[in-house]
Amino acid sequence: MTLSIEIRESARIALSAIRANKLRSGLTTLGVVIGILTATLVGTLLNGMTDAFERSVSSLGADVINIGRFPWASFDDYRTYRNRREITFQQFRELERQITTAAAIAPQCEDFGQSVGYERRRAKGVWLVGNTEVALSIRGLTVERGRWITASDVSSERAVCVLGSYLSEAFFPNDNPLGKRIRIKDTPYEVVGVLAPMGNMMGWNQDNQVVIPVSRFQGDFGRRPDYTITIKARRPDRVDETLNEVRSLFRRIRKIEPGRMDDFALNQQEAILAFFSGFKTTLASFGFFVTGLSLFVGGIGIMNIMFVSVAERTKEIGIRKALGAKRRTILIQFLLEAATITLIAGIIGIGLAWPISWKIGDIARESGSIFEARMSWAIVAFALFVSGTTGVIAGFIPAWRASRMNPVDALRSEN
Repeated sequence: MTLSIEIRESARIALSAIRANKLRSGLTTLGVVIGILTATLVGTLLNGMTDAFERSVSSLGADVINIGRFPWASFDDYRTYRNRREITFQQFRELERQITTAAAIAPQCEDFGQSVGYERRRAKGVWLVGNTEVALSIRGLTVERGRWITASDVSSERAVCVLGSYLSEAFFPNDNPLGKRIRIKDTPYEVVGVLAPMGNMMGWNQDNQVVIPVSRFQGDFGRRPDYTITIKARRPDRVDETLNEVRSLFRRIRKIEPGRMDDFALNQQEAILAFFSGFKTTLASFGFFVTGLSLFVGGIGIMNIMFVSVAERTKEIGIRKALGAKRRTILIQFLLEAATITLIAGIIGIGLAWPISWKIGDIARESGSIFEARMSWAIVAFALFVSGTTGVIAGFIPAWRASRMNPVDALRSEN
């Protein structure tokens, strides 16, 4: 027989053997089902997290530099960072006057725990941001309704604000928010704009924010706020040049002596991406460890059941070999049987993971997240490949043993 005919015949015999022992084959697949389910969900969630995170972080801009007291992705020496000198508005003005490689520069004040209300509705833990007119382009924001803060708003300290989409929906679900007055703490602010949805970033709802003129922030929420300075490089391909100029100028403005370390942090998009990459690697390692453990247990079960199958069909093997079946034919038969069992387990695992991933995505969207958990064809193909490979590896030793049987000894067997 040709190899293709041998494979078709072996597949038919393998399927007949599985149908004859449905319960045993089903119980054997549990470990593989759990492994494939875990691997598929981990891959799906990682893809969804990566896509959502990159979309969120992209708003920071690869050409934007942020000066602050705290580094974004380092938590090794919090006390040192906390004790650093505050960044002042005067330092911002001095940097704005001297810098030559920036397309735009703006101060920013933040408070992550403000209380905002409208009539009887109230939101707590709101991200309050003090910005200027140029911050819109630096932060990469889009105004969906109304307008952004103007230079006149900042200079005249007008009590106006721009709402994040989450607060706009919470306070004005069936009404136009423009022209309405909300209360931040006890101060009324007129709503002049609404931002386009930004989604969550690492569990932080970026749409739960209110933007006010930086001059109002200083007057209403702290005479000496701790500023962050945001800088957009003039040329995206020369961000390093801007970074070096900013460091040099700001050290001089802060009067840091040569040889001493910076007492400020220069943060960029890459810092958050690097931090997320480490987090993703940790999550993937844990998920695939569980997957590997489940597949190992499942593989042991497949190997045991194949040894039992070989022992039960010793006479059948002897008859086939006596009639001229080659060793490879017997080998292929039992390898296909093991691979078929694990492929069925893989299909079951994928079938379970598919509705679970959809449900996770639906829950995420209902909570306002841009996270998408959708299974890709690449993940399905990978899961099927892993399940089939597990069957081939686990079934090889029993199949090899069957193929090496002496036909005379096999026919004498009492099994």
